[in-house]
Amino acid sequence: MSTDAEQLLAAGVPLWSISSWASSEPPPNSSTAVAAAGEASQPPTAPERGGSAAEIAGMVVLQCIYGLVCLLGLLGNALVIFVILRYAKMKTATNIYLLNLAIADELFMLSVPFVATAAALRHWPFGRALCRTVLGVDGLNMFSSVFCLTVLSLDRYIAVVHPLRAASYRRPRVAKLVNGGVWLLALLVASPIPVFAGTAVTHDGRAVACDLMWPSPAWAAAFVVYSSALGFVLPVVAMALCYLLLAGKMRVVAQGVGWQQRRRSEGKLTRLVVTVVAMFVVCWLPFYVVQLLELLLPGRLDTSVHNASLLLSYSNSCANPIL
Repeated sequence: MSTDAEQLLAAGVPLWSISSWASSEPPPNSSTAVAAAGEASQPPTAPERGGSAAEIAGMVVLQCIYGLVCLLGLLGNALVIFVILRYAKMKTATNIYLLNLAIADELFMLSVPFVATAAALRHWPFGRALCRTVLGVDGLNMFSSVFCLTVLSLDRYIAVVHPLRAASYRRPRVAKLVNGGVWLLALLVASPIPVFAGTAVTHDGRAVACDLMWPSPAWAAAFVVYSSALGFVLPVVAMALCYLLLAGKMRVVAQGVGWQQRRRSEGKLTRLVVTVVAMFVVCWLPFYVVQLLELLLPGRLDTSVHNASLLLSYSNSCANPIL
């Protein structure tokens, strides 16, 4: 494992998480290290967990925040899922898209306990199989969430700008098929993650880390660009375009009596989706900026920056039900 990666691990940053995708140097002899550590549930020797009072206090605060995010996310998204499934009148096309988003966020929250444990122990204790599973599921749900938001934005545009044409498309059956397509696309985009995920022992032999084992630094850089483009830049551009076109259409036809009535009925739901999209940008932009900065300035970012960007990205999944 690279020196930069070891420094992050020693500081409590969970290397196995998506926060380590920007690591530009692969672990030395990674295939040997992964084979040696793959089924181990403990490191060769126990890693030191001591530290200054400030470091210990910081770790306690970090664990409390992880716990709060996980609790709010699991309960909030579970409530959204229950309400939409329980009441027939909630099964509209838009709500089915919101249901898909809640499911993705709920599954995304399931990886938080693994993140918190790895950060607290400064070591991955769960073995190679769970490393690949957790990283793969984490990436799948990350991409599915942003694709769900993109579909929601397109749905709002069609509903408001093309209401007559939307009648044949905005049906629960069509929404379910679209949701299935979202998961298939997310599975395809996230497929490199479980393929390259693995465990490796640090140089000092005191800990095991779960990370993406790229064949070369160029692969790591390519994946950061790939994931940033498909997981953030392109979806945000598509969503922004939808709302710009929607706003332009509303200004043109706002004088019609019929439009005014429909505008009021659609306005509240449109504002909700816009708020959810804005929250996504606020929560995920720092994460992707950190990934790109790590490529340009490897090992120079403070570990608190990594922790903050990772926590903020997870907090998006617990904020959506509140919104």
